[in-house]
This record gives sequence, C-alpha cells and structure tokens, in this order.
Amino acid sequence: MSNVVYMTRERVAELENEIRELKTKARAEIAQKIADARSHGDLSENADYDAAKHEQELLEIKINKLESTLGNVKIIESSDLPDDGKVYILSTVKLLNKKVNKPVSFTLVSAEEADFEKNKLSVTSPLGKALLGKQQGDVVETKAPVGIIQYEILEVGRSL
Repeated sequence: MSNVVYMTRERVAELENEIRELKTKARAEIAQKIADARSHGDLSENADYDAAKHEQELLEIKINKLESTLGNVKIIESSDLPDDGKVYILSTVKLLNKKVNKPVSFTLVSAEEADFEKNKLSVTSPLGKALLGKQQGDVVETKAPVGIIQYEILEVGRSL
C-alpha cells in the first residue's frame, strides 16, 4: 500500500476520460500515421515510419502510467477528514505572504492533482508540507529562490 495515490472523484473521472481518449482517438491517429508512412515504401530508411512508431511507444507508456496510477488510487473526500480547524489535504487555506504583504489562497491536494494555475498546491511541496497540521493564526516558513518566505494562516476551510 506504499504506492497509494490519493485523489478526488473528479480527478479520477478526468483520468479515466483521458485514458479512454488515448486508447481510442490517439491510438487510431497513430495507426493512421504508421499506415501512411508504410505506404511510402522501404521502412529501413523511412523517418516518418520511425517517428510514428516512436510516438506509438510513448503513447503506450503514457497509457500504462495512467492505468498504473488509477490502480493505486484511494478516493478522498473532505467529509472524510476532521473538521478541527487544522490544515489537511483538501483544505482551502488563505495565507498572508508576509514578504509582500499579499493574501493568497490554495487548496491542498495530492501531487497528482497539483495545478498552480488553479491554486491547487501539492501537500508534498515545501509550502504544502509546512502547512499540514497547522491552524489559523500560525506562521509557517518556506525556502524559495528569493529567500525564506513567511506565511500567516488567515483562514482554513474545507473544499471540494
């Protein structure tokens, strides 16, 4: 069980859809590329054929990786976690960046769901690790290229 991957139901559904797309549409597109390249004649010196076969290999690796990930998934929901004001995975945390005096908000998620553009922060990131188990009013520090940054926890809530 050491390879357990924690995900939300929504993320599991996204991965299942991605696998379905890769197995149907992407495989068909690559099969067509291989067929087109074969029609050009001698395969021993056919760069298009080699490229299409390499693309096929990469696609199969990606499908296998996604299926392996899904095989190790444990679905988590915020209702499964304590509601004691502490930061856990799936908590939404409003922080004050004390270096620039600006508030930021993140939802803590598994590494597989992290997406900085969507304010989804991995619990395995330096800031994510620093936040786990803390509560409103606590100050955490993380190292960044610009030095050590302090964040004050302004608010902790449930998400998803």
